[in-house]
Amino acid sequence: MKQLKEFLHRRPSAWFMLYIPVYVLTFFAVERLVPTTGYWVSYIPWDDLIPFCEYFVVFYCMWYPLLIGAALYLFLRDDRSFRLYAWFLIVAFTGTLLFCLLFPNGQDLRPAVMAHYNAATWLVEYTYSIDTNTNVFPSVHVVGAIGAAWAVRKTPSLRHRPAIRRAVAVLAALICLSTLFIKQHAVLDAASGLGLALAVGVPLYSSRRLHHFRPAIERE
Repeated sequence: MKQLKEFLHRRPSAWFMLYIPVYVLTFFAVERLVPTTGYWVSYIPWDDLIPFCEYFVVFYCMWYPLLIGAALYLFLRDDRSFRLYAWFLIVAFTGTLLFCLLFPNGQDLRPAVMAHYNAATWLVEYTYSIDTNTNVFPSVHVVGAIGAAWAVRKTPSLRHRPAIRRAVAVLAALICLSTLFIKQHAVLDAASGLGLALAVGVPLYSSRRLHHFRPAIERE
């Protein structure tokens, strides 16, 4: 316990990590509160033009290591960039949860039966089983992927590493597309996720005051 206190005193930004369990618990609570029927369906005809491709589930699952990897790198190498990234996720993810709680939504695009079975379709079905087709607007996957790519792009220590920045941007784009190709999200979900990411990211990364924000415990 003493070592933990000393670590938090040296690195007060670690307090931001507490948002992870809070978000996970709140997410599953909202999942239970949102009805499985009678929700607003996010659908436009464009959704019918996008084919189902199970292999994109690989990129869909890369969302988790992307967000975690970006957080760990920034936490270890650039504290200010880590704080900005943390605030981006906190504001955007919390806003999404509140919106879904007040405005229940979902999508009905998932295939009822897989045309064939392989490792990718098994992973898609597993993804469906742990993540319902409700609370999809806006897409947290899109918001998080854009946030991670934005944080990497804005990190000073990576400004002279264009290959890494481009690779993360491409991965983020593929993750966003994967939400559509595995029918986990509709076009409106992805578009609203992009809009939310811009609404949070533009003022956040352009505010000099927030660039120098430090938790109160760090100023003591």
